[in-house]
Amino acid sequence: MPPSDPHAAPIVSIDQIAHHDGQTVTLRGWLYNLRESGKLLFPIFRDGTGLIQGVAHKAGVSAEVFEALRSLTQESSLQVTGRVRADQRALGGFELDIESVTVLHRIPESDPYPITPKEHGVDFLMEHRHLWVRSTRQAAILRIRAEIMRAAQEYFDSNGFIRTDPPILTPAACEGTSTLFPVDYFGDEAFLTQSGQLYVEATALALGKVYSFGPTFRAEKSKTRRHLTEFWMIEPEVAFCDLDGLLELAENFVSHIAQSVLARRSPELLTLGRDLDRIRAIQAPFPRLSYDEAASMLQQAHKDGHLEHAFQYGDDFGSPDETWLSSQFDRPVMVHRYPAAVKAFYMQPDPANPSLALCVDVLAPEGYGEIIGGSQRVDDYDLLKSRIEAHNLPIEAFQWYLDLRRYGSVPHSGFGMGIERVVAWLCGLEHVRETIPFARTLNRIFP
Repeated sequence: MPPSDPHAAPIVSIDQIAHHDGQTVTLRGWLYNLRESGKLLFPIFRDGTGLIQGVAHKAGVSAEVFEALRSLTQESSLQVTGRVRADQRALGGFELDIESVTVLHRIPESDPYPITPKEHGVDFLMEHRHLWVRSTRQAAILRIRAEIMRAAQEYFDSNGFIRTDPPILTPAACEGTSTLFPVDYFGDEAFLTQSGQLYVEATALALGKVYSFGPTFRAEKSKTRRHLTEFWMIEPEVAFCDLDGLLELAENFVSHIAQSVLARRSPELLTLGRDLDRIRAIQAPFPRLSYDEAASMLQQAHKDGHLEHAFQYGDDFGSPDETWLSSQFDRPVMVHRYPAAVKAFYMQPDPANPSLALCVDVLAPEGYGEIIGGSQRVDDYDLLKSRIEAHNLPIEAFQWYLDLRRYGSVPHSGFGMGIERVVAWLCGLEHVRETIPFARTLNRIFP
């Protein structure tokens, strides 16, 4: 029946089904699974918001409806009408006593839906990612991802930050020249952005507290479980903010995201087998370690046989180092003041020890490693110019950035948080490739 028919059952979504107990409703969706037991059919439907089991008795529906249901194939699309009935034993606490069904598209048995309940290899699933996202587990991950992104924006929007959007095409590097994706820009060389930070610094000096949120690109030839070549990053920048203020901002921000996911997406976390107590523990304040303290811990861990390699003081942390350090805490740990030599050119030296940078990496617990990297920025023109030259970066491409230090420079700080690493951590995923609808990795740009 058309929705305009006053006698038609209301069209509802599965996530709202509890509000319609005892009522006749219409659902639109797909067949997730079908079980037959004698004269009873038990189809499970999905509509993007959840799952519900239907029940059809051969004597309770027309022969046409029974046969239409019986002949349904996995992922065939349909419209089904029935009466909602509470049942604590049922999936989601409700069942649908089916009255009628309209098949919109039946997938033929000769060309079945390729992803079945049997085990499939990762390569097969990634090649069919456009279909794999329909599975219960993948749908749960994507809902949690959406909540992380919503909560991240909510935190900044509710705390006086203004969203500003930096360009995706840039004339120079932000995070080192070895991971740039070059593109032809009308005969000139340009690059896909590694970070919006430099541009967000400019808008911070105009608006005070700002953030950007968009895709970033790193041409890293890495096959680790933590790396994508295209990922999403949220980057706040605050004028008149030092490193201490940045640490406080980061821990409150991450805590807000974790508790929002817990409050709004607990069913999805449970679908993934996540221990909710681990999420409840993510509350500010976070433990804080200086680089020196963290290095001592790593060196001791090697002596005690917990780390295979010996950590050399002065090196940046590798994945095994971050994994071990973060596994020692039940919430993110903030490691600050790394050696300036291993950090980016724009980081402010520590006045107490100029060989160290006023920077921080936030490492997620359970071995998930870095989710945030940030710093207080160099605010002196001459120092920044010398840093750009020391890193062999083209000074002409950074003249506009140097202008920020020529005209009303102030201390300012910011960080970048990669969404996909946070999704992997909060979902408890082994690999970052499941954290984004369509992953781009060293060997994959399809589908």
